[in-house]
Amino acid sequence: MCQDCNCGVNARKFKVLRLDHIGIAVKDMEQAKKFYTEVLGMTAMGEEVVEQQKVKVCFIPCGDSEVELLESTSPDGPVAKFIEKNGEGIQHVALRVDNIEAALADLKEQGVRLIDESPRYGAGGASIAFVHPKATGGILLELSERK
Repeated sequence: MCQDCNCGVNARKFKVLRLDHIGIAVKDMEQAKKFYTEVLGMTAMGEEVVEQQKVKVCFIPCGDSEVELLESTSPDGPVAKFIEKNGEGIQHVALRVDNIEAALADLKEQGVRLIDESPRYGAGGASIAFVHPKATGGILLELSERK
């Protein structure tokens, strides 16, 4: 399994750079923020509504990654459905990649089941795409590229 030379054995067209964030589904953004800010002393970095995903998000930096609080803006949104089925909690894990289009092409080439075959807009101006939980052992995995 050569990753450092050009022999082509299991070569990837992209690199996973780091854990970008952990997405946590919450019913009440303000209440959830209080725990991280008042109890843990962390700093919330504002909120953003992503209409396409029917969600309001708040990023809370933690070292080189972030906690992303997710509150549904609609009863039929994916976060609302997640909470209805699973309750509040970790909804996804996001990995930062250097080239999301190359990552999606590479994964598709390998037969990995994807939710998104092309990038879409994510909070904070990121390009994102989701890998299906059936391909990852049950984890909703987000790939994220920020420029």
